[in-house]
Amino acid sequence: MSRHDDIKLLQVNYLRGPNMWTYRPALETWLDLGALEDHPSHLLPGFNERLTQRLPALVEHHCGVGERGGFLERLTDGTWMGHVLEHVVIELLNLSGMPTGFGQTRSTSTHGVYRMVFRARDEQVARCALAEGHALLMATINGEPFDVDAAVARVRDKLDDCYLGPSTAAIVAAATERRIPHIRLNDGNLVQLGHGARQRRIWTAETDMTSAIAEGIARDKDLTKSLLKAVGVPVPEGVAVKTAEAAWEAALDLGLPVVVKPSDGNHGRGVTLDLRKQEDVAAAFAVADKEGSEVLVERYIPGNEHRLLVVGGQVVAAARGDEAWVIGDGQHTVVQLIDLQINTDPRRGTTEDFPLNRIDISEDPVVLLDLQRQGLSPTAVPAAGQRVLIQRNGNVAIDCTAQVHPDVAHAVALAARTIGLDIAGVDLVCEDISRPLSETGGAVVEVNAGPGLLMHLKPAEGMPQPVGQAIIDHLFASEENGRIPIVGVAASQGGKHIARLVAWLLHLNGRHVGLACGDGLFLGTRRVERRDSANWAAGHRLLMNRGVDAVVAENDAASILKDGLAYDRCHVGVVTDMAALGQLDAYDVRNEEQLFKVLRTQIDVVLPDGMAVLNAEHPKLVEMAPLCDGDVVFYAADAANEALKAHREAGGRAVFLHGGAPCWPMACPRPRAPIWTRCTSASLPPASASSCAPCWPPWQPPGP
Repeated sequence: MSRHDDIKLLQVNYLRGPNMWTYRPALETWLDLGALEDHPSHLLPGFNERLTQRLPALVEHHCGVGERGGFLERLTDGTWMGHVLEHVVIELLNLSGMPTGFGQTRSTSTHGVYRMVFRARDEQVARCALAEGHALLMATINGEPFDVDAAVARVRDKLDDCYLGPSTAAIVAAATERRIPHIRLNDGNLVQLGHGARQRRIWTAETDMTSAIAEGIARDKDLTKSLLKAVGVPVPEGVAVKTAEAAWEAALDLGLPVVVKPSDGNHGRGVTLDLRKQEDVAAAFAVADKEGSEVLVERYIPGNEHRLLVVGGQVVAAARGDEAWVIGDGQHTVVQLIDLQINTDPRRGTTEDFPLNRIDISEDPVVLLDLQRQGLSPTAVPAAGQRVLIQRNGNVAIDCTAQVHPDVAHAVALAARTIGLDIAGVDLVCEDISRPLSETGGAVVEVNAGPGLLMHLKPAEGMPQPVGQAIIDHLFASEENGRIPIVGVAASQGGKHIARLVAWLLHLNGRHVGLACGDGLFLGTRRVERRDSANWAAGHRLLMNRGVDAVVAENDAASILKDGLAYDRCHVGVVTDMAALGQLDAYDVRNEEQLFKVLRTQIDVVLPDGMAVLNAEHPKLVEMAPLCDGDVVFYAADAANEALKAHREAGGRAVFLHGGAPCWPMACPRPRAPIWTRCTSASLPPASASSCAPCWPPWQPPGP
């Protein structure tokens, strides 16, 4: 079989906002199939079988057929390699843990060149999937070996490096359910929810309402305990110590058994439980001393470890921990038994996708201490049937939300309020969480800022809890969506003038307006940049500005094709003309039908309570009206315009002239400088009908 040359990736462009393909960010690739243009899938011997063997889940792709197996049907009938690459990339994303369902491939005016696009939540992950998919497809075409699992692993690694963590992703997903927009502010988990002056920010499970003082208190375990004790929350007695000898003296004073832990540790690191001997206390002190600035000795509270999540003063989720044991067989060492009996659990892994962590003795000195207390070492071979305790804590992943007693919930919520945290993970030890702490002798042992949510989102046992939704409901009242008024102006002629006039009108209405247009970037009446700002980047900056409570953004066809819109939805979308033809050849937009698909983006994103403003004098723009989720306003110079008349008769709103001068930049008939004028013949008495009165005192564009 002769080898086919690689498909050429001519250009790759990340569309960051709504675009001609989809409402969401997407990766667009221009492909040159070369000689493969003459070799669709059914003309490549053995290709379909090799591809489906490597990616069997392609059977789930509906494609244009609209049902399971649809894409395989297209393969059998014959489809071109650009379309196949689309589905290969989508499947690699699915396998890597980023489910993707949208993709399109369309031919261009150049023979053998296609535009292929697919949904891309993250640019770097999408580019990695494209590269791996391209390599997989060419190897399959040419009958060469290819390691699919390794390719999926590389995409997954990129996903782990670049995409939001599971806790942040859950909060963002809950915001999306509420139609609250979000903007990722860094490469990590700092995310803005909402726009402009109505935005809130999260960083994993911390919010812009989380007090830095409260975080500092939570890190100091001794201070936390003293504050909780003062308000009546049960806590274990304890003292801070500086030496192993002092730790043993404290243990004797408190009464055995005791717990030794670092004062400012977290995630259970350095915490050793149920200590009864001096040598064990000394060894535990050495471990804790490496983790924190100070070591605490506390009275041991019998029972299971629990983690309760408090959001806005309410307990919204609870999880219980369980001890990890192995049973000896007389043949395998402790380390081998851990791998055979514990780490083989599919719920355990090394990433945040797993509710339980793998146990690695070499990385957990507390496990070594517990083994020593049982007279064992990692290389010891326990007798057949001997139960060996491996881990006392760190396995909090069994949902018990429905079992929390109201008195327990009250004590835990009080603990979070006392520390001052709006979101807190409260660690509680008790024998039965369904009974009051006064009956079980349970106590709060820690209060943590920025708690992990994974144990509640993906518990090892029990039902997942909607903790992301609880955090969003805490940040936004039920009637709030974090949105500010946004006006988008899609125009090829006079767009910057329209955008500036709209911004000035909003300013007169008392709004703090951000304006991005061809004349520059404006904040209120101040021009902060003079360069052309009718683009995604400038509009995006305005949405991030806390001082802005309304945005006006100019978008021409080229900016939509290059980056997409800066906003996901808008309140007013304006499309004035289709005069860009002849200027978009680089994007292969050469006729009105193609330009229509680009400009309709501005109308597609209008909110249901919003408004589209369309030029009724252009038939193609009239066709956009049904695409709007909100209302439509047509405008035309002539009241007799057929589209405008039909719209009015149907109860729609329209703007037109009764003669005279339009509300548009023009020279005043009187001998003076150009100003903004309006015809007064429809509103003034006949004696004044010939005069031309200004809309307001002579208007000047805002800014210098």
